[in-house]
Amino acid sequence: MNVRMFWRHAFAALCCMQLNAHAQTSRSGDTTTLSLTDVEKRFIDSNFQLLAAHYNVDAQKALIQQAKVWDNPVLNTDQVIHANGKFFPYGKNPDGTYNGQYFIQVQQLIKTAGKRGKLINLASTNAKLSEWQLQDLLRNLRAQLHSDYYTLSQQLADRNILLSQQDQLKHLLTAMQGQLNAGNIAQKEYLRIQALLITLQQDLTELDKNITDTQSDLKTLLQMKDDVFIKPAIESAGATSVTENFDALVQMAKQNNPSYLLQQTQVVYQQQSLSYQKSLRSPDITLGPNFDRNSNYAPNYVGLGISLPLPVFDKNKGNIKAAEFNVKQQQALVQDAETNLYQDVNSAYKKLLLTIQQNNGAQQDFYIRYKDMYQNMLKSYQQKQINLLEFLDFFNDYTALQQRLNQQQLNLQLAKDELNYQVGIDVIK
Repeated sequence: MNVRMFWRHAFAALCCMQLNAHAQTSRSGDTTTLSLTDVEKRFIDSNFQLLAAHYNVDAQKALIQQAKVWDNPVLNTDQVIHANGKFFPYGKNPDGTYNGQYFIQVQQLIKTAGKRGKLINLASTNAKLSEWQLQDLLRNLRAQLHSDYYTLSQQLADRNILLSQQDQLKHLLTAMQGQLNAGNIAQKEYLRIQALLITLQQDLTELDKNITDTQSDLKTLLQMKDDVFIKPAIESAGATSVTENFDALVQMAKQNNPSYLLQQTQVVYQQQSLSYQKSLRSPDITLGPNFDRNSNYAPNYVGLGISLPLPVFDKNKGNIKAAEFNVKQQQALVQDAETNLYQDVNSAYKKLLLTIQQNNGAQQDFYIRYKDMYQNMLKSYQQKQINLLEFLDFFNDYTALQQRLNQQQLNLQLAKDELNYQVGIDVIK
């Protein structure tokens, strides 16, 4: 085989491997392709952290019903056991009067100053806090889910590129081996290709490790214990634009961001707690109608007992003062949360605009033209218009450019998700 035939066979191998690049990355029957909608549905249905948070919300709602219940009445009784040498001396005397003595009283606690209503309000607000905590947990886990999903898609796209390059270099080395043995090419050229292949294989191994880590994180969120490989079904994204202005996004965040609303609800809770502590200055009343036989000036005595503590020493001043400071502390935290919310939305908004600008039509046209040029370089290489080193330099540049394109697309997805995360709802699809 002469040198010209060698280059023709090498070029044919390159073209063949280009067509079969996707087949090289296909996996066995244990692969499942999931869209983002499928992943989110499985996540909502099976994630144990969300399930535990739902139980907590239900528990707090149950406490609202408990706060509405009145205190149980208390039964007090005093029965004679032994008197005048007799046990349980009950019965009637010869004159028809009753013998023996017993006392019965039923007491009911009456809470004053609206304490019962204030406790209901506290329980209701506490349940609302649990709901916001659930929403915040859902938001954080969903952001992690999206990040893992899009990252895995980018990693697999990079893997396709590296596998295609690996296969092309392997075929080149196979074809060059015979030419090296025949003395038609220098050994340094062969070793140069071999060195590139070893470096590429090392990069591919590191990438596979990263894919394994991402798969593990994604399966943990989805509670998948089997060995199925998840393959994202990413559709081509259309043009991205931000329809809302910045001020509108901030207002939307104040209405939908669970972390911010959680802090605001904490202010309401602390204010209600202060109101309750103030109500404790008013003593509760205990009413107790009672009946006493043969132990009073009347044989059958019916009375009404009323008791209440006198607020002489303990007027709950310490707890009231502490509750007032808690309100001020939480108000300061809300102001801090509002500043953070503004800056977070502002940062996410600017990052998205920069990423959209980077993905403009001019750059997309550049990638298309560069891909066409790569095909021309293959033809030039076949026709011996460029040498091996020139082709390999362009080959490596093209591969790196494709990886940067994948990273750029990932950055766009993550930037959209970041803005949605900070606002609290999906304002960008």
